[in-house]
Amino acid sequence: MSTEIELKAHVSSIEALKQTLTEGGRYLSYFEKDDSLWFPVDKPPGKESPGPAPGLPAKRLPATGLRIRREKRRFPDGTEETFTFVTYKNKEIRDGIEVNEEKEFEIRSSEGQGALVFEDLLTRLQLQPGSGKRKRGWAFSINGITAELLELESLGWFLELEILADNDRAETVSEGRNRLLELLAGLGIGKEAIEDRPYMQMLGDVKY
Repeated sequence: MSTEIELKAHVSSIEALKQTLTEGGRYLSYFEKDDSLWFPVDKPPGKESPGPAPGLPAKRLPATGLRIRREKRRFPDGTEETFTFVTYKNKEIRDGIEVNEEKEFEIRSSEGQGALVFEDLLTRLQLQPGSGKRKRGWAFSINGITAELLELESLGWFLELEILADNDRAETVSEGRNRLLELLAGLGIGKEAIEDRPYMQMLGDVKY
């Protein structure tokens, strides 16, 4: 389990920012990400899932649902890899910065059908897919921060900055927030460009 400390900001000068990231950081990959969100059949998006049956632990699927991500990456040496990740997270916004307690695992199968098998399992467990989102862009690493310049289908271009921490203590989040804001400013992007709404809220599918 890890804690994501991240922010996203609207950007407009795409090529100039890409050049700045290339010169100031280490290029990681080009990526395409296709996300689908799954929710309990009897739970509308944005609401906590129903409580457990009597005698079972009181654990619920987060309001953001269960995410299945199909991801393709092309690395600097020209090689490509595809991945399928299953993720669920508790999302919190603190002063415009996302602090997410994330749990994630990768699906693999020798026939390449792992995601389809897992989706069949979710259906049998009475979950159903909601709307999703698609991203494409470039990933960089700058001073221990992952920076992704990306286009989100229907919403436009964003810069995502993320730090992975091993805890969500106030001092850890504060230090991470300062590092993210310092890098954002160093890239010539003002605080007014920060977007604190989750993408799915912006797309109108999930109400937080």
